[in-house]
Amino acid sequence: MLLIVDDDNSVRVSLKLLLKRNGYEVATASAPAEAIAFIRAARPDLVVMDMNYSRTTSGEEGLTLLKQIKVFHPDVPVILITAWGNIPLAVEGIRAGAFDFITKPWDNNTLLGRISTALSITAKERPESTSSFDRSAIIGRDPKLMLVLDTIERVASTNAPVLILGENGTGKELIAEAIHKNSLRRNGPLVKVNLGGLSQSLFESEMFGYRKGAFTGAVTDREGRFAAAEKGTIFLDEIGDLDINSQVKLLRVLQEHTYEPLGDHRTRRADVRVVCATNADLSDMLRKGTFREDLYYRINLITVTLPPLRERPDDIPLLLDHLLRKVSASAGRKVPEVTEEALELLKRQPWPGNIRQLANIVERTLLVSGGDILDARDFQAQGLAPGEMASDNPGRLKSAEKAAIENALTESGGNLSRAAAILGITRQTLYRRLSKHNIKY
Repeated sequence: MLLIVDDDNSVRVSLKLLLKRNGYEVATASAPAEAIAFIRAARPDLVVMDMNYSRTTSGEEGLTLLKQIKVFHPDVPVILITAWGNIPLAVEGIRAGAFDFITKPWDNNTLLGRISTALSITAKERPESTSSFDRSAIIGRDPKLMLVLDTIERVASTNAPVLILGENGTGKELIAEAIHKNSLRRNGPLVKVNLGGLSQSLFESEMFGYRKGAFTGAVTDREGRFAAAEKGTIFLDEIGDLDINSQVKLLRVLQEHTYEPLGDHRTRRADVRVVCATNADLSDMLRKGTFREDLYYRINLITVTLPPLRERPDDIPLLLDHLLRKVSASAGRKVPEVTEEALELLKRQPWPGNIRQLANIVERTLLVSGGDILDARDFQAQGLAPGEMASDNPGRLKSAEKAAIENALTESGGNLSRAAAILGITRQTLYRRLSKHNIKY
């Protein structure tokens, strides 16, 4: 199967006809996102792809797509299509792993010859999988979750930057830990940084460190987070909360792999793999100009999106069993049984705080209940309400989420910090949800 990627329909059609006439099976994609969806599901034998797409003429999307293809399928040959004026861009593509390039307008016989050569050189049986990827810390069997795990299994052993998207409490930190644990840097440190808690004034000193006397109060040298993560992985959580000025400083490190501690003129190298996470809509932030496009391209070579708990209700029994065993062991109690009615109740919740909220509810229910059996009433006593499946339609989900937030506010006596803890979300997220549902507090 050959894959053609070009945003020009006439190019896709002419190439497809040419290749099919010469006995090849052909698939097409009109944009990088469509191409990535294809290669995540299948392994093409060869890719013919344009370097420029409608959003940009810089070739950045084309280079990003090429790098993604080589991460997923390093041995798949890629032939680039470019204009005469963009030959330097094609050369950069060759350095990034492309097999060859052709210029527009191309000669059909030349193109067919290069495709034949590429296939003959790289033709070999795919090796049988000998994966030792450790998924033990991640609970669930939902197909969407399995797709995420399949993706990170493919990229964990590379140095590719990974962007993890998902709502609060979906397990983004666990995914980051799995990437590091299964990487070639596993013996190095994993340094976690919550960027949402860093002000602009603290960003440089916290991330890059400082020397004694660099500013008032700098009475000793201090190494930054990048130095602490050397030869390992740095996990930048809540990157969507990073202010625009700090984004520029982070971009330099990712582009040049260098930085200077405050008060030190010497440049330090950063040998660090970067994994980022956010619950923010970065695409919307790009449109609004609150997130830099160049930084976005640097961090999202590989992107995975974790499904919210309400979209994977069949995983709730597995998660519940894990949480009950963990909390029971901590409390020195026998693991209680859970009735079918209680399980159905848990499956029908909106879970705005996702797994974190479920863990909070399970722990409180177990500690408050004194019996060896937990039924629906035990969980309802912790603020869960009966109802239909919250994921059936958006209107029902919105109503169920609003009810969950109102219950948490009632239980906390209007204390927002405690309500956020009950829901398993941050105060910042709770403020956004209160505004979204027009809830007065």
